[in-house]
Amino acid sequence: MTDLIIKSKIKEAVPELNVAAEVVDALNKKVENLLKEASERAKANGRRTLQARDL
Repeated sequence: MTDLIIKSKIKEAVPELNVAAEVVDALNKKVENLLKEASERAKANGRRTLQARDL
């Protein structure tokens, strides 16, 4: 699994909360799944470029 999420940036987004390690892992998995689905959509539309509309 590629690290797409940076824990320090999550902490910046929610400074009033502590961030458990499993949050980073769970969010990383969600982003990976989102990108996989988006890339499949782009390919299905005959494109080799991932665009915002694929998300």
